[in-house]
Amino acid sequence: MRIALAYSGGLDTSVLIKWLQEKYNADVITVTLDVGQKEDLNAIAKKAESLGVLKHYSLDTKNEFVKNYVFPAIKANALYEGKYPVSTALSRPLIAEKLVEIAKKEDANFIAHGCTGKGNDQVRIEVTAKAIAPEISVIAPVREWNMDREAEINFAKKHGIPVPVTTKKPYSIDQNLWGRSIECGILEDPAKEPPEDVFEWTTSPEKAPDKPEYLSLEFENGVPKAVNEEIMDPVSLIDYINVVAGRNGVGRIDHIEDRLIGIKSREVYECPAATVILEAHKDLEKLVLTRHEVSFKQQVDTLWTNLVYTGLWKDPLKDDLEAFIETTQLRLNGKVKLKLYKGGLQVVGRTSPNSLYDMDLATYDIKTTFNQLSSAGFIELWGLPTRVANALKQKKVAKNNVEST
Repeated sequence: MRIALAYSGGLDTSVLIKWLQEKYNADVITVTLDVGQKEDLNAIAKKAESLGVLKHYSLDTKNEFVKNYVFPAIKANALYEGKYPVSTALSRPLIAEKLVEIAKKEDANFIAHGCTGKGNDQVRIEVTAKAIAPEISVIAPVREWNMDREAEINFAKKHGIPVPVTTKKPYSIDQNLWGRSIECGILEDPAKEPPEDVFEWTTSPEKAPDKPEYLSLEFENGVPKAVNEEIMDPVSLIDYINVVAGRNGVGRIDHIEDRLIGIKSREVYECPAATVILEAHKDLEKLVLTRHEVSFKQQVDTLWTNLVYTGLWKDPLKDDLEAFIETTQLRLNGKVKLKLYKGGLQVVGRTSPNSLYDMDLATYDIKTTFNQLSSAGFIELWGLPTRVANALKQKKVAKNNVEST
């Protein structure tokens, strides 16, 4: 029996290598994707090999992740429940696809993951895997063994498995280019402020530089292509913004999130680049798109984001929504200037060759081309339904008053 396992090198997946070997007497093939998590992939590979895996794969998928997953999220202004840039959610369908690819290559009829039965990732990976390879079975050991965090750590110690956590600092961390997620431990109490030791990418606002820093982002067809007039490849661009925004304390997210399975959870994220880029993108859209397009796209964006968050990356509706989104992005070219200061982020300027902003119309100067006399007729017609409805209401009130006397 062969099992292809999505392996991060962390506590869950390190423990379940041994668990799969013992329970199923299986050959385990581990697969690790580089999605910009800034971890030592060689060390992860050596760790997997030391645990007796049949073979280990390290795949550099950073460019694929950005172009095929992050860029669509930027175009869709993807913020789940208005806060979370779906960073972890975006990586899961890519992991599922690569896991299936390796499983087929190695003649493995099973794939496995280390997702908990209480979370969203199990859905994201399994739905995607079943959509592209229904013949492959999925094993979810964490759902089966029902261990808590402390029990996992004790299991690891018993089997001589090195893990980067302790019972005193039992954080579960997932990260990629688009963001860093921190869970467990003290963070499970939504009333308590996250301690500074949970953060790695962002400086606390109190310790951020005393002078503001500015960034100029240039977009082409809805995606960023240059920072401060310097054209960069997508991965380098996101890396750079993560550093700049992070040192200015921008990108910390702490909110109550509705998981797909119905549980409310307290989630803490660090998403410096995502926070900056999405804010700039939304602002540029308001400059370039019509009021009607912006209003309708907000609905489309919310639906697209919900599909991604809930593991429906392969759903046909996502393709339908993207057809509309892509059309709007053809005009989304321009530059956005942002000010970063001690955790604050503010758009302070924007330009576009496709801007619908007309200075001659918008100015309050007496020389404006806008004919203010036209407003009287507009107000008369615009308010007509409201006036008719209120007139009827007043007639009914008057009638009731007469009848009551």
